[in-house]
Amino acid sequence: MATSESLEAAVFRRLLDHLDEHKEVQNIELMNLAGFCRNCLAKWYVAAAEEAGENIVYEAARERVYGMPYAEWKEKFQLEATPEQLAKMQQSSDHH
Repeated sequence: MATSESLEAAVFRRLLDHLDEHKEVQNIELMNLAGFCRNCLAKWYVAAAEEAGENIVYEAARERVYGMPYAEWKEKFQLEATPEQLAKMQQSSDHH
């Protein structure tokens, strides 16, 4: 019988797979629409590791989330943000 933890881990892996299958979805779009992005997932991964007494560096967590080193992903898949996207992001951060 699957535990809640193993089911949650499977869902997390599926989320990472889904994001990997949709590299065209930019982090700024995720932030503007959902309030989180791939980098947030990496930060949450580091925080969860720390809570469990583990030490995982942020870049290692980003590699887990992105499926490759972040610099490589950024070079291959990240597009320049549009002025509209940047304005929306700024407007959103002004409210926090």
